[in-house]
Amino acid sequence: MIEAQNLTKVFEDGKRGPVVAVDHITFSVRKGEIFGLLGTNGAGKTTTLRMLATLLTPTEGTAEVAGFDVRRQPRQVRESIGFLTGDTKLYDRLTPREVLTYYARLYGLSRSEAAGRTEEIARLFGMDSFLTRKYGKLSTGQKQRVSIGRAVIHHPRLMIFDEPTAGLDPISARHIHQFIRACREEGRTVFFSTHYLREAEHLCDRLAVLHEGTIRAVGTLEEVLATTGAADLEEAFFALIDNASGVHPEDRAASAGE
Repeated sequence: MIEAQNLTKVFEDGKRGPVVAVDHITFSVRKGEIFGLLGTNGAGKTTTLRMLATLLTPTEGTAEVAGFDVRRQPRQVRESIGFLTGDTKLYDRLTPREVLTYYARLYGLSRSEAAGRTEEIARLFGMDSFLTRKYGKLSTGQKQRVSIGRAVIHHPRLMIFDEPTAGLDPISARHIHQFIRACREEGRTVFFSTHYLREAEHLCDRLAVLHEGTIRAVGTLEEVLATTGAADLEEAFFALIDNASGVHPEDRAASAGE
């Protein structure tokens, strides 16, 4: 579902000059799997996802998403994916039902299809108790459920989610985890970024560790652990980023204890 080859993004900064956010990364995401992109803040996760969603144009390299080239076929890419990013702004004065129906119609669903799909999404994400309240009055977790519902209202083959559970309460995060697993059971594909290692450990079929714009490891959990000899993902993650940064694990542990 995703094939990225030497994908690169360089931003021009007036003070610092060229800033390499993503540096020649190559990876693939298979149909029907849950693939996690792990990294700290500033690792390049959001930039990567935005290039794949055609919101940013790569500086170098290529990528195909759902069989379409992100440079030459952006419209087909957008039609094939559901994309969630942290700065999605919805309409405070609309209810979740109105938001979902509006986006369903934008994606070309008929009025009856939009109504049916809205009710389905509401049940799936546990929105029934706040479906008729104004979006601006909802909690952070409730807003996130509406945002994800909006992103998948057209039943896309591929979901691309940027830190979908960041800052959420356990109930809201559980709804999202259940949805991600349900997508895999239906043969659909989920590609999401996160810095929650336990979340990745429990959900992902395969994952990649991104640090300072480059991929440090990619594969199943077992394969990533094998690259470092670590016992768990947390240990492997810090070994990978420490090696990349030239930090000795004992130095990092000592700094954390100060």
